Formats: sequence, C-alpha cells, structure tokens
Amino acid sequence: MDRPANTRWACCGRPMASRLVQKLTRQDLFSLEQYAEKRAAFRDTVLDHKRNRRLDLGTNAALYFEDRLTMQYQVQEMLRIERIFEAAAINEELAAYNPLIPDGSNWKATFMIEFPEAEERRVMLAELVGIEDCVYLQIGELPRCMAIADEDMDRSDATKTSAVHFLRFELSSEHVAALKSGAALAAGIDHPNYRAEISPVAANIRTSLLADLD
Repeated sequence: MDRPANTRWACCGRPMASRLVQKLTRQDLFSLEQYAEKRAAFRDTVLDHKRNRRLDLGTNAALYFEDRLTMQYQVQEMLRIERIFEAAAINEELAAYNPLIPDGSNWKATFMIEFPEAEERRVMLAELVGIEDCVYLQIGELPRCMAIADEDMDRSDATKTSAVHFLRFELSSEHVAALKSGAALAAGIDHPNYRAEISPVAANIRTSLLADLD
C-alpha cells in the first residue's frame, strides 16, 4: 500500500479515555537476516489475521483495519524491499506507519477503491470524489460514526479521488459500551455514486475489532 505521510492523529467528538497503546520500536523488528528466515511463517500468520480484518463494502471498495501486527508486517516488508538497515531510516518507517495503529479509542483502516480495469478505475475515481468522507460505521441505534479521512495529507482534489485512503473512526464511550454489550455493528458508504451497507458486520470481524478496544 502507499506509504502514509508522517502525521499526528487528532481527536474529535467525545472520545473515550484511550489506553496506552504500545507503538512499534526498532527492538520489535526482525533484522533483515532474521526476517529472511522467518518471513514465510510470519507472512502466513499475518495473512490469517488479516482475514478477520477485511470488510468489503459492495463490490469495489473495502476497509482493511490496521493494528500493531499488520503494521509490523508492513514495516518489515518495506525494510526488506528497500534493503533498509540503518537506524535513522528504520525510524522514518516507524514514524510513517505507527500512526496507523489504533489508540484504544478508535479504529484505523486503509480504504481501498478497487476497480481492476485501468480505464474503468480512472473514470470511477473521477465519479467518486469525496467518497472517503462518506464511509461510516454504525453501532446499534447510535448515530453513525463517520470516517475521518487522510489526516496526514489530501488524497483528493476537485476532479478525482485516490484509490487509497487512510481512515480513522473515533468511538465515544457510548459506542464502546454498546459494542461490549452486544450491539450490532454495521458499515457502509453513502455517496451519490456509490452506496453500500453491510449489516451486520460478520462476527469474526466484529470480534477482531473489539480486541482493539480492550
């Protein structure tokens, strides 16, 4: 996926008090030599984990909910591909990806618009300007929790949107209490040119996302 720009994620609404979430440090990472040995098994673990964190929104959009494990994999892959081993460069990668780890009061996701044919994708990205601001989650009967999109940098202009966005869903204490009490979780997109709703979100995804809030 695209490397996110360095960012500080702002709060909004009435967030619950967040727990201290451990961000990744250099000590958490495998060296290039270690990763070469462990990569196949680590990749299998991560891919199995990701199956519970992908949420399709219709046929051409999906949310990939990130967490510490998915970000470790992303950093390790970037270090491997770019043959990065110097401390300063590793810290730059960590600074880019650590903000995508949820903080205990929110969910963070990579939002992908997925049209396999290049020409169709070009046309649709022009038709879907602003779609990243139309993604929502809904918990029980509470008001929708709208995505906060691309806090690090703009990825849309007046003529087209990007195929990749980074989203944050900030949850209030009411949202979290309702989830933990068994309220249904729904998700969707409410854009004039693309509407989708998933209700309820599958139990395996719901369970995985609840773990982000413990």
